[in-house]
Amino acid sequence: MKKIVIIGAGISGLTKAYWLSKSGHKVTVLEARDVVGGSMRTIRKSGYLIDLGPNSGLETTPYIGKMVEDLGLKNNFIYANEEGNIRYILKNNELLPLPTGGKAFLKSKLFSAKAKVRLMGEPFVGKSEDGYYQSIAEFVRRRLGSEFLDYAIDPFVSGVYAGDPSKLSVKSAFPKLYRLEEVYGGLIKGMIKGAKERKRRAEESKQSARMFSFVEGMQSFPEALARYLGESVITGAAVSEVVKQGEEYSVKYVKEGKEFEINADEVISAVPSYVAAGIFRKMDEKLSEHLNSVFYPAVMVLFLGYDKSKIKRPLDGFGFLIPGLEKKKFLGAIWSSVIFPNRAPEGKAGFTLFVGGAKRQDYDWDNPNSIISKVLPEFEQIMNISGAPDLVHYNVWKKAIPQYNLGYIEHEKYFEKFENENKGIYLTANYRNGISVGDCVKNNSPE
Repeated sequence: MKKIVIIGAGISGLTKAYWLSKSGHKVTVLEARDVVGGSMRTIRKSGYLIDLGPNSGLETTPYIGKMVEDLGLKNNFIYANEEGNIRYILKNNELLPLPTGGKAFLKSKLFSAKAKVRLMGEPFVGKSEDGYYQSIAEFVRRRLGSEFLDYAIDPFVSGVYAGDPSKLSVKSAFPKLYRLEEVYGGLIKGMIKGAKERKRRAEESKQSARMFSFVEGMQSFPEALARYLGESVITGAAVSEVVKQGEEYSVKYVKEGKEFEINADEVISAVPSYVAAGIFRKMDEKLSEHLNSVFYPAVMVLFLGYDKSKIKRPLDGFGFLIPGLEKKKFLGAIWSSVIFPNRAPEGKAGFTLFVGGAKRQDYDWDNPNSIISKVLPEFEQIMNISGAPDLVHYNVWKKAIPQYNLGYIEHEKYFEKFENENKGIYLTANYRNGISVGDCVKNNSPE
């Protein structure tokens, strides 16, 4: 039985601790904050349920269902309402549905006839010779055309990464997309053939996976994992450094002003890269440099509650994303109370807006009210809302989502080198192998 210390009680660390504990290992989870969950934070305010971090997940791996069942969360686990299947894109101040099928695509006003013809020619586009170092913008423009980049991929990248498609590496940020070209020679051919592989692995693609949350919000998931682990989880324990001592590792941490030390056979770091940088600085200065070089842009999560009588357009979808060409002050909005129940009081509607991201770091984040005053009129004009919101609540994440930018492969190589040279230390969290909830669960579950 190995003694294992896990640093960080976000969804990555808790998932890893859960499976290791079930395998019979002695696991200790050290969390600097007084609560678990990392960016998964849910609050209730004025009858509204507000997720301040991830507001949902995609069931891309069967491990999610297994964990939900074992943790006794089945009655709390919910899938998105079908009304949330429609996703809108803002174009010329009009919300247009993103087409999801062949007929809808041909009829869509989102793309011109020229763009549609260009997209249908994708199977005849050859492989790139330098795809290894291509941005997602370069990749999509080459294979699908500029218009598809501007009105599908650009807003999608903003919605998922809060990122800049001209800077994100297609290989690091979208490895499955990159693999479709490398293995199958194209996206359309690869999607058809790749579906057979996923079926064998019992996995769902992110396009077809069902969206889920919990009746009491996303924080229910890490809280249930912490209850399962019990006294193995120590909160308020800030790790200062990890030191190699022979075949073991010494993990030093501070709790309530006192210094503690715990020995372990293995150490798993499941904290953001900029936190891990300080913990491992004495062990490997160059690793620390790589970890500190990962860019995390600031993002404001802005929740707005309105009386439904003030909203003049139908609430018939997931929400909308905004292409950069539209020059708005925010990235998009999720219609939270449409997607999941229990998000707003009777007769009310709740919305979650996202502001900032990699392309908009010029905001005065220390003056959030000035930002909100610019965003509100734009949102209300798009949604045809008359009258002020009943509730305004925000959270600014100064370092929100890691950006897998061009050159990220060099970070990835060094992370692997460090692990190979220090057997028993593992680096995990959403700066490795995917940023989504599903990615974090899959990456830290049994292979």
